[in-house]
Amino acid sequence: MIFKVYYQESKTEVPVREKTRTIFINAESVREVYTKIADKGFNIELIQEVKGAYLEYEQQNEDFKVLEI
Repeated sequence: MIFKVYYQESKTEVPVREKTRTIFINAESVREVYTKIADKGFNIELIQEVKGAYLEYEQQNEDFKVLEI
């Protein structure tokens, strides 16, 4: 499954919508996503599974890349 992670670069930053970044991660569950990015120091806002039409839409974006961590 592919998950979209919304995050801030640093846990010490106040979450600001304009500074929110996203990455895509291949994992079996949300728990596995947390495990894979635990050492990155991100302030995670949301982890969302991406599938179906939503995944197809995201794949059309030229910046779409799935991280293999």
